[in-house]
Amino acid sequence: MSSELGFAHFLAHSDGVARFILAAMLLMSVVTWFLILYKGGLAVRMRGRSRRFLEAFWQAPGLDAVAARLRDSGTADPFSNLVHQGLTAVEQHRARDASRRLVDAGTSDEFVTRALKKAINEGAGRLEFGQVFLATVASTAPFIGLLGTVWGIYHALLAIGAAGDAGLDKVAGPVGEALIMTGLGLAVAIPAAVAYNFFARGTKRMRAELESFAYDVFVFLGTGAKSGVPVVAAERTLRPVSAGAAAAGGGTTQGA
Repeated sequence: MSSELGFAHFLAHSDGVARFILAAMLLMSVVTWFLILYKGGLAVRMRGRSRRFLEAFWQAPGLDAVAARLRDSGTADPFSNLVHQGLTAVEQHRARDASRRLVDAGTSDEFVTRALKKAINEGAGRLEFGQVFLATVASTAPFIGLLGTVWGIYHALLAIGAAGDAGLDKVAGPVGEALIMTGLGLAVAIPAAVAYNFFARGTKRMRAELESFAYDVFVFLGTGAKSGVPVVAAERTLRPVSAGAAAAGGGTTQGA
C-alpha cells in the first residue's frame, strides 16, 4: 500500500482545488524562471553596452563627437540614453518658441535637469521590469503551498474517518502526500526570492551610477554644449571604467 503513495498518487486522487493550486504554482515557477533568464541576459547585455559607451564617452574630444556617435549607433543602454536626452533637451530649449508652454518653462539648467531625471527613471524602470512579480511569488508561494497542504490533509482525514481505520500507517501516507504541496511552494518561492534580491541590488547600483553620471553630463552641457566647443573644465565624479576614465583625463589635459 505504501509503495503506491507518492506525488503521482496524490495528483491522481486530488480534487479540483488541489489541481488548481498545483497549476498556479507551476505557472508562477515557469514565469519566474523566464524572468530570471531574461533579466539575467538583459543585465549582462546592458552592462557590456554601458561599458563600451562610457569608454567612448570619456575618450571623446567633445560633446559634438558624442552626439555624432549617438546619431550613428543610437541609444542601446541607459547611459547613452541619458546623454541623448540631455543633448536633445539643450537643443529643444534653444529652439523653443514664445508660446510660454508649461513644458518649456524654466531656465536651461532646469529644462536639462528634468530631461536627465526622466532618463534616469526610464533606465531604472527598464531594469526593474518583472521585479514586482518576483517579490510577489517569493512572498505568496509558500502560503499557497501551505493552503494546498491544509486542503490535502483535510480530505485525507475525511477519507480515513469514512474508512474507520485510523492506524498510523493509514494516516502518515496521506498526510505525507499533502506535505508535497508545501515543498512545492518553497521550491517556487526560493528562486524567486534569491533572484529578486540579486536584481534589486543590481538596479540600485545602476541607478546610483546613472545619477552620478547625470551630474557629469549636466556639468558638461552647462560648460561646453552651449558654445559647441569640447568640454575641458569639469570634474569627473564617475569612473565606471577606470582605465577609460584615466585615458580620457590624460587626453583632456593634453587638449587644454
